[in-house]
Amino acid sequence: MSNVRTRFCPSPTGLPHVGLVRTCLFSWGYARAKGGEFVFRIEDTDAARDTEESYEQLVEALSWLGMTWDEGPDIGGPHAPYRQSQRSDVYADVVKRLVEGGYAYEAFSTNEEVEARHRAAGRDPKLGYDNFDRTLTEEQKQAFRAEGRKPVYRMRMPDEDITFVDAVRGEVTTPAGTVPDYVIARADGSPLYTLTNPVDDALMKVNMVTRGEDLMSSTPRQIVMWRALVELGLAEGVPEYAHLPLIVDERGKKMSKRDPRSNLLQYKLEGYLPEGVLNYVATLGWSISGDRDVFTVAEFLDAFDLHDVKSNPARFDEKKFDAICSAHFRMSDPGELTAMLVPELQKRDLLPEQPSAEQRHILDVAVPLVQERCSTLSQATEMLRFLFCGTEVEIDEASAKKTFKDDAADVLDASIAALEGVEWTVESIEEALKTALVDGMGLKPRKAFGPVRVAISGKTVSPPLYESMELLGEAVSLARLRAARASL
Repeated sequence: MSNVRTRFCPSPTGLPHVGLVRTCLFSWGYARAKGGEFVFRIEDTDAARDTEESYEQLVEALSWLGMTWDEGPDIGGPHAPYRQSQRSDVYADVVKRLVEGGYAYEAFSTNEEVEARHRAAGRDPKLGYDNFDRTLTEEQKQAFRAEGRKPVYRMRMPDEDITFVDAVRGEVTTPAGTVPDYVIARADGSPLYTLTNPVDDALMKVNMVTRGEDLMSSTPRQIVMWRALVELGLAEGVPEYAHLPLIVDERGKKMSKRDPRSNLLQYKLEGYLPEGVLNYVATLGWSISGDRDVFTVAEFLDAFDLHDVKSNPARFDEKKFDAICSAHFRMSDPGELTAMLVPELQKRDLLPEQPSAEQRHILDVAVPLVQERCSTLSQATEMLRFLFCGTEVEIDEASAKKTFKDDAADVLDASIAALEGVEWTVESIEEALKTALVDGMGLKPRKAFGPVRVAISGKTVSPPLYESMELLGEAVSLARLRAARASL
């Protein structure tokens, strides 16, 4: 292909889910990797289901992940409009040309008549349309119209095998007679997906069609439509197709759009970094190398090719998802991460609108410590909470039950006594606590420092203890230790 043009053309229904975004990612990635153009188009002809809210949520998800388009409903382009609901005149003109050219025809048969003909011929009545109306004469058509019937418009399928080469699956052949003539427009003239999708692709000069394998059964119909459009001078050529593998759950079943793990905006809400989410979605059917799962967006765009996508079902693996997202969290620049965490802390009333110099210092020191232990902004925010809540910290009930055992009071008493009056540095705090608890009381480190950690941070898991105490300061640290001791 001299100039790659791909597209993403969702219907604005429901929430943006993993399968939908994976299709967009691979289409976008291929265009960007090949120096081509990416078109964003909306298929919004189903007034009963399509909503502007869904469209806005989809744009929000794609923008969050960093995907941009060269043409679309929000920015326009040379092939506007990019909403199917605004292109009815285009479709009506194409239907007219297809009928005049003999590629499509008017069909008046009712479902009951089709079933009756199958029964009369000894066939299964549920076989579907029997191509009966192909040869209707003008007199027969006029007679049907006189009865008040209005025809649908059907595309004429050829009496030959239909073969195409799929970028993911190789050569695919549909035997002659397998697919009946299909409807492209209803009796009221409104177009169906079988017409609008390939027509828009043709007029927008798309030459690589990326979609899910669940749509593969409709591809022979699209190929026939494309060939007609080429002969009518409306298309430059039949595009290449890439049918992406299904995304399945841990049971091997197709992942539901309603599965909570499929909701992309939920990941944004929970504070996952978009680079990590995009990285994981890219591994659902493709890999950058056999022994590597973590990569940047730039590395993805440098290496991605639709022809390298695997045809096997892609299993959604939660552990792998978390591992990849955690890796990206650790890889993040601490300064950029701090900038993202400030509004999260402000939402929880842990930071004022204008953080003080001391609070900024705490963040600068603490963020690199917590990012080694987190996967999301939400987790990091909760881990930082104890540094900004004053002398009193809310102690997690499970952490207290696990740690505040019979000797916890003695541990806290010894810790308070050891820390009073010491120079308040990481080194001095560490030395004082180890001398009092490990050497003096003969405790193992885990048992020795558990009660102290929970008293200081409220939880059994926190940033490094000594660094945390230095950041909190002597007065706050001792106040928390005394408060925990008094609660026992």
